[in-house]
Order: sequence, then C-alpha cells, then structure tokens
Amino acid sequence: METKVSTGTAVMDWLLEGGYEKGVITTIYGPAASGKTNLCLLCIANSVKGQKVIYIDTEASFSLTRFKQICPDYKKALEKIIFLKPTTFKEQKKAILKLRTLLKQDIGIIFVNSITMLYRAEMGEEDNRRLNNDLVLQLRTLLEIARKKKIPVILTAQVYADLENKDQVKVVGGTIIRNMSKCLIELKKKGSDRIAIIRKHRSIEEGKSITFRIIDEGIKEV
Repeated sequence: METKVSTGTAVMDWLLEGGYEKGVITTIYGPAASGKTNLCLLCIANSVKGQKVIYIDTEASFSLTRFKQICPDYKKALEKIIFLKPTTFKEQKKAILKLRTLLKQDIGIIFVNSITMLYRAEMGEEDNRRLNNDLVLQLRTLLEIARKKKIPVILTAQVYADLENKDQVKVVGGTIIRNMSKCLIELKKKGSDRIAIIRKHRSIEEGKSITFRIIDEGIKEV
C-alpha cells in the first residue's frame, strides 16, 4: 500500500522522497507570496485525477486563473473539489468539525490554507487561551481524520519575525503547530526564487532543501 501522495511536482516529490505522508499533518509555512498556495494548487491538480479533495480556504486564496494555468482540465477538476470558506475562527472550527460528515465521500487529501490566518486575526481581541484550545481541537480533529482515513492533511501557516534571531522566523501558532505536525516545510524567498527546507520529518534529514521558481505551468527547480 502506498504511504505517500505525490505533491504534483517533481521538485517537492524529490524533497519529500515521494510526496506527502498519509496519516499525518504536514504544515508548509513561510511569508506572503513564498509559494504556499501554489504548492496546494499543484497537489490538488494531481490529486483530483483520482479521489476528491477538500479545500478549506480561509484566505480567499484559490485563484481560478492560476488553477487554469496548472490544470488544463480544470472544469472536470473543480467538480472533485469540496470548498469550505470560513471567514472567522469560529466558522473555521465548525468547518473542521464538519469534515467528519464529508468523509463518507471518497476523499483523498485535505488542505487548510491557512490554518492560522483567522486565529492570528483574533489574537489579542479574544481570550487567547480559548483560541489556543480551539486551535488544538481543530488540529486534533484533522490528525484523527488523517489517521483513520489514511490520507494526508496539508496545512499552511504564516510566520512572524523572530526578534532574538533576525534572520529567522517563527510559525504563527508556534508550539501547537509544531507538536501536531509530523512534517514541517519552511518556504523562503530569495529574489525571484523560492527555497523549500525540511524543518521536521520522521525519516528525512532536517535541513534538506531545494531551490525552485514559480512559473506559469507550476514550479521548476533552479
């Protein structure tokens, strides 16, 4: 039985030695425009050739124009994507808890892009302890689904500056995200190029990286 799902691109399949692991949470994090959504769309375009995909879009980031570029048969592909579009962290919690009812369908992979935007927006305005508890609940639910259905769950997350190490960034959601994710991939911008770096993985050495460029057809190694 296959234990991984192709990322939809040779670049990331090489980095991850075959693709995203089934049964675990993979989190891709990095600054704005670093390629997080592109990696989601590439994997979706490949995954819908088989099973259905669930895409929880908290950032209104799904660009049909971009999807058409990387998925020529986009009309047929769209029929196999289940979109959920929460606009508050409370709605995000409901959407994730609702996933159990959608799993009666033939779902091959779940995306949440991003898991932390709405969480971050409410930090400071709400009781942070409650927000953290809700984030833990959402991640536990996603992990339970990943394990039971033996499918990958792919999350994206934002970053903020590390004041102690100016060249480093920290993931929004911090320890919670790190503890619940078996795989962490950091994306960095370097001019017009992007660097994907393994920061945590069960079987791949930390620090393994690849440089790529975003092109019309997807991404290519530099």
